[in-house]
Amino acid sequence: MIVTVGLEKRYGRVKALQGLEMHVPERAVYGLIGPNGSGKTTTLRILAGLLLPTAGEARVAGYDVLRQPYEVRGVIGYMPDFFGVYDDLRAGEYLEFYAAAYGIRGRAAKKLCDDLLELVDLADKRDAFVDTLSRGMQQRLCLARTLIHDPPVLLLDEPASGLDPLARVEIRELLKELCRLGKTIVISSHILSELADLCTHIGMVAEGRLLCEGPLNVVLAAAQKRKFSLRCHGPVAAALEILAGWPGVEILDQVGSQVEFSLADGPEETAALLRALAASDARVVHFAETEQSLEDTFLRLVREAQG
Repeated sequence: MIVTVGLEKRYGRVKALQGLEMHVPERAVYGLIGPNGSGKTTTLRILAGLLLPTAGEARVAGYDVLRQPYEVRGVIGYMPDFFGVYDDLRAGEYLEFYAAAYGIRGRAAKKLCDDLLELVDLADKRDAFVDTLSRGMQQRLCLARTLIHDPPVLLLDEPASGLDPLARVEIRELLKELCRLGKTIVISSHILSELADLCTHIGMVAEGRLLCEGPLNVVLAAAQKRKFSLRCHGPVAAALEILAGWPGVEILDQVGSQVEFSLADGPEETAALLRALAASDARVVHFAETEQSLEDTFLRLVREAQG
């Protein structure tokens, strides 16, 4: 649904994007993850037709962003990281204003806006002035605005930014519903724990480059080193000696009788290590693999990319 090839963007001597290669399948919820200044917003603005790339290509739903900008704008809904709302308009009027911009007026516009307000759980706020809405409600209203022309692709830049925990949950559930409706969604965010629960695919970017991308479970499995926790009854010297000499082991932390380490190899090597520990003087009372988070994987990949 979305493809970029060798995408570059320079601001003077600053390289915001450096050969970005991105592939978003149809109906995916694609999380674009990266630290501040990594090129996430620049990428979304290029895909939305708001910025021209310095080099490279980008296609959305088969349309070339450079050669077919009007067609691209017809198939996307873009929600920026910072947006303005018209404080002197009511929520219903706000949506009807944008419906008119797409040539939808009269009864058709009213029904469309009522349906969208229902979708984002703001039906009871139709006559409320926009400036009286909470930030979370304003976010949902702006998301409704992006859906006015029923675009198949949504580009959302930090949609949960600045929201309290409850409002973030509401936005997340709304995005899940849009996914069930068949939308292809690209979300730029640094709230990694929420993306892990929401996204089907992820792309990790740093310094304008894509570090990795693909289905969430595949990326995590390929990028992660398996982590383990070990605890001894008494001194850990014998266990540390075995771990230090074992191929593929990296000792991460040791506090008292507990040791955390990573192991690059698979289950057979893990079983062999456990047998070696059991046959030694190490009095191991706990040995378990620990689950890694999306944050762990992302931080490790960024550190590796930065040298």
